[in-house]
Amino acid sequence: MVVGEIVQQKEVVVIGGGPAGYTAAVRAAQLGKDVLLIEQRKLGGVCLHDGCIPSKTLIHAANVAESFTHMKKVGFQLQGLLFDVNTFQTYQQQLIERLYKGVTALCQKNQIEVVNGTAAFLTDERVSVEKGHQYDVIHFDHAIIATGAAIFEQDEKLKTQLHPYELFQLKKIPEKLLLIGCDDMIIEAAFAYRKLGAAVSIIMEQDSFSFDHSITKILKRQLKKAKINVYTKASSIQLSEESDTVYCRFLKQNGEEATLTATHFYKQAKWLGNTKHLGLTRANVLTDENGFIKTDEQCRTQNKHIFAVGDVTGEPLLAAKGIKAGKIAAEVIAGHKAAVDSPWIPKVVYSDPPIATVGMSEQEAKAAGYAIKVGENSMQENGFAQITEKRAGIVKTIFDKETERLLGMHMIGEGAAELISTAIVAGEMVARIEDLQYPLYPHPSYHEALLTAVEQSDSCGKDV
Repeated sequence: MVVGEIVQQKEVVVIGGGPAGYTAAVRAAQLGKDVLLIEQRKLGGVCLHDGCIPSKTLIHAANVAESFTHMKKVGFQLQGLLFDVNTFQTYQQQLIERLYKGVTALCQKNQIEVVNGTAAFLTDERVSVEKGHQYDVIHFDHAIIATGAAIFEQDEKLKTQLHPYELFQLKKIPEKLLLIGCDDMIIEAAFAYRKLGAAVSIIMEQDSFSFDHSITKILKRQLKKAKINVYTKASSIQLSEESDTVYCRFLKQNGEEATLTATHFYKQAKWLGNTKHLGLTRANVLTDENGFIKTDEQCRTQNKHIFAVGDVTGEPLLAAKGIKAGKIAAEVIAGHKAAVDSPWIPKVVYSDPPIATVGMSEQEAKAAGYAIKVGENSMQENGFAQITEKRAGIVKTIFDKETERLLGMHMIGEGAAELISTAIVAGEMVARIEDLQYPLYPHPSYHEALLTAVEQSDSCGKDV
């Protein structure tokens, strides 16, 4: 193959086969475009093979283990509980493989050409694909960059330190797990491994978590109830290792020196835009100091026929955001009027109980200058929560006092990941208090907690 020879002409080249990339490719193909999708590893990306799916599978297993206590209460006769990690790993890998085959079939159905290889821009109209000893060059009309985020790798790594992609795919349950940081992965891992029998400690430099203060209050209570040790405002954190034990020395919030030991530890990762080897300067695409690509509301880079979607564009690093952006980019390329302009991006953390938030927190609404009406309803009052014994949590609604327009909704409680969809749709439709009061909500259900919170905002809720 002669370098520079044009072997293919494509209308759309998508670089990266994760949720943002394959969604963009599918939507572009559905709109009649000839699409080439380039993926370095396997379709589905980090989300499917290393992140979202493995982590939620482990969390599901942990929740199943916890459910046995409730099963005994409602009449099931159980003779002990043993968790076999090897069996779980087989289940986890079978699930990943099944979903991978689904993504592959989706691309085939939409006649998308998929190439495995490493992509790099040669110019702003040509991209190369290296596949072992093979080197192809493709000329494109439009390109969509969806290469995601990469982990900033430290020069030195202790052997007891877990890589982010290892955290939820361990071959054994840690005896003592130390988590340093306070991001979503740490919260999820803390609850999951605690349910599976590990002793868990969290050390964080921050004084609190980043949720609405009402949600944070209950999260802290649940961590304490689960006997997960949390050290906030820690400083001077130093790590050392002897044999298979890590030693963490730090100063507590009160200045007292402390030392914790663990068999495994994970430190919150720093994420960078996965753009280092793409040759973006040759395509006249600029990145910030962390490698993330700046885009406009149509997902265009400063080079108007090159787009970027998903985690490669920076925070928030959420699959939901990337999937939506992938569709928008494809529609813009196809000549449709489309734009990303929504502040209603949901965030879900599978803690115990789960957290789901969208829109402004109470703190953010105040900072933005709103006079607000706030309603809170405890899951303790919910009839269905009484049946399932999932009574921990609240639903909190935040409305603009003047217009009664929904500004944000925040939940911690069973079913929160599903309930938050109501708030997303309501926010997109500029719903007011009466719009959320009007519909009928099923009884008994967790949904009634949402209705009660809205009603409290209207009647006895606090004005702030």
